[in-house]
Amino acid sequence: MRHGEVENPDGVLYGRLPGYHLSELGRRMADRVAEHLAPRDIVHVGASPLERAQETAEPIAKAHGLDIATDRRLIEAENAFQGKTFGIGDGALRRPANWRHVRNPFKPSWGEPYVDQVVRMMGALEAARDAARGHEAVLVSHQLPIWIVRSYVEKRRLWHDPRRRQCTLASLTTFTYRGDTIVSVGYSEPALDLVPAHLRAGARPVKGKGKGKAFGA
Repeated sequence: MRHGEVENPDGVLYGRLPGYHLSELGRRMADRVAEHLAPRDIVHVGASPLERAQETAEPIAKAHGLDIATDRRLIEAENAFQGKTFGIGDGALRRPANWRHVRNPFKPSWGEPYVDQVVRMMGALEAARDAARGHEAVLVSHQLPIWIVRSYVEKRRLWHDPRRRQCTLASLTTFTYRGDTIVSVGYSEPALDLVPAHLRAGARPVKGKGKGKAFGA
C-alpha cells in the first residue's frame, strides 16, 4: 500500500525527512483502506519507519488486532533534492550546481539506484510472505519503491516517466505468491474518490493545483 496524503504546506520533496505526517484527508484515506481490508485474512502488517507510512498502517493493524512491524527496507528512496522544491523555474533545477544530479536518468543519478530499491523491496516482500504464509500481509511503503519493485516483477525496464506510475495515494499493489513464487500482480484504489483528480495515477500536473500535496511519495 502507498500511504495517504501528507501535510506539506511548503511543497518540498520531503523524501526521508522526519516530521511529515498525514493530512486530515490522508487519515481519511487510511481509514477507508482499513475498512476495505477489514474482511481480509491479514495476519501481518508492516510499514516504512517514516511517519506517514506508520500512520497509514495504524488503522489497518488495529482492525486486525496486530502490531505494526517496522521494516526499514520499505522506506522512501534516497533523493538528492530532499528538502527542496523541484523544478526549473523556481525550484532546485534553476541552480546549475544541481544539474549534475540529473545527468543519468537510467541509474538514477539523483538518488538511490533502482537496482538497490529492487533488492530491499524484494527482501521486504519475501519476509512478509514468510510471516503470513497461508494468509495475507499488508506493507505500507512509498510510490517510487512500490512502482520499481512492481516493474521488476512484471519484467519492465526500471527507468521510466514518473508521470506514468500507476500508484495513486492509498492504492494497493497486490503480489500473490504460490509457494515462494509471485504468480500475479494486481492493483486497486479503494480510496480513489478521496484522491484529488490531479494526484491520481496517470494524471498530468495542473498549474496552480495541489501545492504542498504532490511532492514526495
